[in-house]
Amino acid sequence: MKEIIAVIRMNMVNQTKNALALEGFPAFTCTKVFGRGKKPVNDQVPEESFLMNSNIPAEVAESISEKHRLLPKRLLSITVPDKDVDRVVNTIIEINQTSNPGDGKIFVLSVGEAVRVRTGETGEQAII
Repeated sequence: MKEIIAVIRMNMVNQTKNALALEGFPAFTCTKVFGRGKKPVNDQVPEESFLMNSNIPAEVAESISEKHRLLPKRLLSITVPDKDVDRVVNTIIEINQTSNPGDGKIFVLSVGEAVRVRTGETGEQAII
């Protein structure tokens, strides 16, 4: 079994959810998260422009000009049998890939064990 963790744009959750459901993977966990990649967020707007414009509140100018601020994202977690990993990963990529920075990241981790609390089923039976 594998756990697939995907960090995606906020506005892509419903499209991703629908695509995964169509592929036969309707069950997953989604969490609101904040993060950033290695590229500065706002290279194109110099901070001096905010200092010169008195119409912008200081809090807004600071949050916009901060190069290392955290951006809102969504974290999806889905556990699947090994044979389904490529289908899930490819579905997530297909829906979320815009070829622009910030499209997200996908991590695939091994899962040692799973237990369904309601029935006590273990292993793959607990996740299918």
